[in-house]
Amino acid sequence: MDGSTLRTKLPDQGATETWGGELAAVLNPGLVIGLKGPLGAGKTTLVRALLRGLGVTGHIKSPTYALLEIYEVSRLYLYHFDFYRINGVYELDDAGFGEYFNAHSLCFVEWPERALGWLPPVDLWLELEPVGGGRHLTVSAGTVEGVACLERLQKV
Repeated sequence: MDGSTLRTKLPDQGATETWGGELAAVLNPGLVIGLKGPLGAGKTTLVRALLRGLGVTGHIKSPTYALLEIYEVSRLYLYHFDFYRINGVYELDDAGFGEYFNAHSLCFVEWPERALGWLPPVDLWLELEPVGGGRHLTVSAGTVEGVACLERLQKV
């Protein structure tokens, strides 16, 4: 790892869940995490692991149809967005989603490329590529805060 990029192989769902828990342990409020990859790449599985690692219990739904699922753990607000079905960033303005991106929340965004120019800077890019029964994961820092997060992850 060079401080701004990490590549790893996640051979199965268990490895994805374990890695998601490790990343959750080094996240700070205020971060925006963008998840990229084709349909079925494991984006929602990884977000579920992150949310579990942050203390979310109970059922964790995919926001594919609702566009947003909200979770609260202690005083931390967790927002899981899925922009696959948006037709334009005007829909995001109309929905009032901008207020969720703040210093007191963690925002996980599936299909962030559909909202570029509208989204605040993405701190961590998680790109998943299906390979056999598993996936390859590339994590890239998009901001100074993202680099610091990757450096903390390296120490786990």
